[in-house]
Amino acid sequence: MRTIRLGRTELIVTKNAFGALPIQRLSMDQAAALLKKAYDLGVRFFDTAHAYTDSEEKIGLAFENVPRQSVVLATKSGALDPAVLRKEVEMSLAHMKTDYIDILQLHNPAFVPQEDHPAYQELLKLKAEGKIHHIGLTNHQLKNAVEAVNSGLYETIQFPLSALSSPEELDLIRLAKQKDVGVICMKAMCGGLLTSAAPSMAVMDQFDHVAPIFGVQRESELMEIVALDANPPKLDEQMRAYIEKEKKTLSGEFCRGCGYCMPCPKGIEINTAARMELLLNRSPWELLVTPEQQAMMENVANCIHCGACKKRCPYGLDCPSLIAKNLDYYRRFLKEKGIVG
Repeated sequence: MRTIRLGRTELIVTKNAFGALPIQRLSMDQAAALLKKAYDLGVRFFDTAHAYTDSEEKIGLAFENVPRQSVVLATKSGALDPAVLRKEVEMSLAHMKTDYIDILQLHNPAFVPQEDHPAYQELLKLKAEGKIHHIGLTNHQLKNAVEAVNSGLYETIQFPLSALSSPEELDLIRLAKQKDVGVICMKAMCGGLLTSAAPSMAVMDQFDHVAPIFGVQRESELMEIVALDANPPKLDEQMRAYIEKEKKTLSGEFCRGCGYCMPCPKGIEINTAARMELLLNRSPWELLVTPEQQAMMENVANCIHCGACKKRCPYGLDCPSLIAKNLDYYRRFLKEKGIVG
């Protein structure tokens, strides 16, 4: 697979990386087999997080018998307390069965820790000890991402970037190039709203310091990424027209499925409910109308409008209003399909 230099980390990583969040839904053996399959097909860059339940352990199982230097492992910690941060890093090392983490990223902090912040000082200590090799930051707020790049403190920035990115978001990539900061793209599929990886890959292929991470749960998804990497999609007029059509379709308020609105005190699966209309119209709808899915959506009616989700949304969405609209649409959809009376 194609490789790039990831900014001043000097790490050479596969241009298109494996996002490990979805493997939480697989058994240990299924996840390990999928990760090993990716490795055998040439993928060498894997991104996860301490918060992604058992994903780190699955990575450890998959790669315990491969040369450590043959894979680049990036993980994240949301801790800003130095003691908790160190503990989470130690746990990540144990879970992934490794002596070092290639890139440790602060996981979507509300602000950008500067050099004198205790968390950043702890990262420097961990780096001096050889437990982490490079320091990065992830964020969903463009202003924070820009600040992190300009600070000179972070070697990588991870930000939602895709075929649907705005000119201002693409400017972040160009700024990172000037500062020699590696760019890792999350949400390359817009939380599942894009039905093909080709558009985002075509857009991100314009930049030689950018590595999109594609969340992989099925072998078919992995094979699509590998095939597209071998025969890169072109950003030609046809592709540009398709992207513009998608932008118009998804214009306005839409949920990216990032999950920062969670948890809900009433157990509502906000990050699925808030985009149900789009999912029904852009993916196999039969999987979304099972009794379990119907119960999940009906739970939206139990919203107490506490506003906690709205405050946490990095995109400023009115989550309670959005899930209510989607519940109304879902009920109409079920009636139209004759699934309920």
